[in-house]
Amino acid sequence: MADEVRTSRDGGVGRIVLDRPRALNSLTHGMVLDVRAALDAWAGDAAVRVVVLTGAGERGLCAGGDIRAFHDDARTGGAGTRAFLRDEYRLNALIARYPKPYVAVMDGITMGGGVGVSAHGSVRIVTERSVVALPETRIGLVPDVGGTWLLSRAPGELGTHLGLTAASMTPGDALLCGFADHFVPSAKLPELLAGLADAPVDDVVARYAEAAPAAPLAGQRHWIDACFAADSVEEIVARLVASGVPAAKQAAEELAERSPTMLKVTLAALRRARAHGSLEESLTQEYRVSCAALAHHDLVEGIRAQVVDKDRDPHWSPATLAGVDARTVAAFFEAPGGGDLRLG
Repeated sequence: MADEVRTSRDGGVGRIVLDRPRALNSLTHGMVLDVRAALDAWAGDAAVRVVVLTGAGERGLCAGGDIRAFHDDARTGGAGTRAFLRDEYRLNALIARYPKPYVAVMDGITMGGGVGVSAHGSVRIVTERSVVALPETRIGLVPDVGGTWLLSRAPGELGTHLGLTAASMTPGDALLCGFADHFVPSAKLPELLAGLADAPVDDVVARYAEAAPAAPLAGQRHWIDACFAADSVEEIVARLVASGVPAAKQAAEELAERSPTMLKVTLAALRRARAHGSLEESLTQEYRVSCAALAHHDLVEGIRAQVVDKDRDPHWSPATLAGVDARTVAAFFEAPGGGDLRLG
């Protein structure tokens, strides 16, 4: 195992710790492969009853993939990133179908790839410190790691709102939107994790879980559902501006900062995901879209502006929603030249 992933056995518990705290445990390709290796080994090990995923440090489980590496690789063809995505999405699918309880502790920041290794688990725990998001449109990308599957199944149009604006979820929001199952105060996590060693998962979680905190998004459904039900990004923006709701106006301003191309592709991906019959179908679609995004100007430019130069001034191409036609959007959903993602 690489130093950035620590695994251990504690009674009947297989423990996986993402250990890259200085980078908020952002996933590298090697980390993805190491987590997969541990899960494969424990799947057939009768001595392992449950798997627990946590993140090292005090700030979060995982802030996502190593997007600076994506930036550098995309500039030279993106082959390394495509390989990373193939293995990452296969890991996401494995977690969703894992034959044993998979407990993900989403304490602190859990974004992007961090959602992929947690929100598909069978037991998903948030704390008062949890901040959950799929922020890909901020960097000229689209929600992935099964994010379109999850977002498309959130109540009403909450998932459309979250996917397009890249807004963060509070612990209560994550529970409301189907990204988490239980709320446990962070102070109780050590006892909960210790208790899993010799007691059934459901019993231990029930012992420490508390009532779900308030979900701010629940009180905003009236304007979110009305505005984000539109069939085009242009109409969504028009409804937000016309609503007269300050929060809606702010959402419109946030959309104006995102890549016009990726907003339109994200909306199309979310609408298509509603008709999907499985997570694997959404992951396959996300692989197509992500491979196309790697060859698009806006991904490199978005990461440059947010992470590399940090000037927060991306120059999108095209620069307006009107400049993105239906043919451009449709091309993102075509099978990549190297072939589709294959999930067993």
